[in-house]
Amino acid sequence: MQLISGQKVQLSQLFSSEDHFSIEVKFKADFELDISSFALGTNDQLYHDDYMTFYNQPHTPNKEVQYSQKNAVHIFNFDLTKINLSLTPSFVICATVAHEQSLIKNIQQGFVNLINRQGQIVGSFVLDASHFDKEKAVMLIEIYFKNDAWRIAAVGQGFNGGLKALVKHFGGEVAEEVTSLISNSNSNSNSNSQSHENNIISKMDLKKKVVLDKIEKTSPHLVDLAKKSLISLEKSNLLDVKARVALVLDFSGSMLHQYKKGDVQKVIDRIMPLALNFDDDGHFECWAFAEKALRLNDIGLNNLSNYINEEKGGFKKWNAGAGYNNEPVVLETVLHYFTQHSPSNLPVFVVFISDGGVSEARKIKKILQEASVQPLFWQFVGIGGRNYGVLEKLDTMDGRVIDNCNFFEIDNIQSIPESQLYDLLLKEFPLWIKAAKDKNILRG
Repeated sequence: MQLISGQKVQLSQLFSSEDHFSIEVKFKADFELDISSFALGTNDQLYHDDYMTFYNQPHTPNKEVQYSQKNAVHIFNFDLTKINLSLTPSFVICATVAHEQSLIKNIQQGFVNLINRQGQIVGSFVLDASHFDKEKAVMLIEIYFKNDAWRIAAVGQGFNGGLKALVKHFGGEVAEEVTSLISNSNSNSNSNSQSHENNIISKMDLKKKVVLDKIEKTSPHLVDLAKKSLISLEKSNLLDVKARVALVLDFSGSMLHQYKKGDVQKVIDRIMPLALNFDDDGHFECWAFAEKALRLNDIGLNNLSNYINEEKGGFKKWNAGAGYNNEPVVLETVLHYFTQHSPSNLPVFVVFISDGGVSEARKIKKILQEASVQPLFWQFVGIGGRNYGVLEKLDTMDGRVIDNCNFFEIDNIQSIPESQLYDLLLKEFPLWIKAAKDKNILRG
């Protein structure tokens, strides 16, 4: 089928199996073009920065859309079974010139091919460059859900302002990326500076780049986790918050099977992106506890991999006394560390892992009540256990200046999507920050 600008058809007319297909974009020009896909929400606005797919962000969080490039061909693979229609019912594929002096009208040839699962071309849309004047960006094609059916529209609409105009059109905020890569004042340096300053990226991308670059260099398998954590951080308005992060690990006898099968290491992996975002040095403090509190080495990207099996000779050699729960001793140890041994003006976000069997309710309650005037927020997480006792009653605990702790439980670290885990971890932290500032517990 040869599509023309403005034409709309149901995908079922093109694909025998419409759930999986590909869009190929090809341009012949004397200049470079960047091709990207925008996932739009029900309001026809960009749903989230992580749902813009291009060469530097090759897939959406759940891999609904995956980008690749082969020679001069840009390929977007769609899996409609993974799309949440209540969030992203529309995807628009766009092209923008990579350099300010270039224009869409100067391309020699441009077309979009629709490819089925067998690799066959079932439809095409040829872009007529003679229809353009000063445009530097163009919306090529839209995949959208309407009236209980997926459809495709050939668009061909241009924008004079390039990528900046596109992002604004889709409701995103843009900012100029300013770099300090110039080492001298020669003409090449000035040219490079101008090129960098013309890169339009969202405010989210500025933060994302810092965090993702660190993880990609040392722990590339955690990139997806980092992206999901950044989505939750933005939803909670925590992207610009600086805080210290600490992790407390239950090391009682009933937890040993979770150490052995790698679940505790997975917990540490999931905390790492939060530490990178909150803390400039990219490390977080860690304790294990049973009868006694055991201070472990700080966790960073340099020792993250296989931390549980390598730290202090591996968890089997850790000495935290008898294998029963003694929450009060580790609560007091952590409090003393952050308020006396290593105080700072930053808030502390403490993630406390337990598999239950919590006793000493009176002591725990007293410690948390007294700690409510300190700049520490305690996020308790129950994993794979029972009898969480006083932890399940934190929301109704009286005798505190502000609510300084929260609790939720899950079956195991694999039983919950990472995005939901981050949402739960960060749910009450911003509320505590506001309350702590109102009571002058946090200053500045």
